[in-house]
Amino acid sequence: MDPASLSPSAMFFQAGLVGKGVIITLTIASVWCWALIAEGIYTTTRLGRSLKALERGGVPKFLRPVIDAGTQAASVSLPNEGAGEARQRTMEAMNRAATHTMIATEGGYSNLAVIASVSPFVGLLGTVWGIMTSFISIAASNDTSLAVVAPGIAEALATTAIGLIAAIPAAIAYSRLGSILGKLSQNLAHLVEALSVDLIAKNRLAHKEI
Repeated sequence: MDPASLSPSAMFFQAGLVGKGVIITLTIASVWCWALIAEGIYTTTRLGRSLKALERGGVPKFLRPVIDAGTQAASVSLPNEGAGEARQRTMEAMNRAATHTMIATEGGYSNLAVIASVSPFVGLLGTVWGIMTSFISIAASNDTSLAVVAPGIAEALATTAIGLIAAIPAAIAYSRLGSILGKLSQNLAHLVEALSVDLIAKNRLAHKEI
């Protein structure tokens, strides 16, 4: 048995049509997974920095739509509207904008769950198919020596390994990014509440001065 025949590239070229399809699919899923992870790290870091800048009194570009929505809502004075009602209306406008901001931050985050849950089963499909093909080849050749059995079994098991390589980082990233997104969402909600109070107070003070 030639050790070179068990190399990843050799196993790919020796694989059948189904085996090649499974390997290519899982490779694409793995690349996609890391692209989603990179996107998630970038967007959550950006939102985190923007929230810190907003806490310090800055006007971060990423949160500009939220601030603008609050400013616009606070500047509108409705007849017989109390301060509490105005603040609630302003908060609702800001929360709608904040929801869009969180959606933009999440990006393709939910796809990590798809990769984490589906990839192992795709790999298992390749393994089952590969073992079936290997047994058929053994039966046809009437040779059960290790040199005949090993390449087919190794090729079959490789698809399970590739499936796990795609699924494990996706599962870890999905859990970790989910925790980070949850904390960022809470921080954004608290800042929206505090900012709505400030905007209403400034608007009412401006009207009194006029």
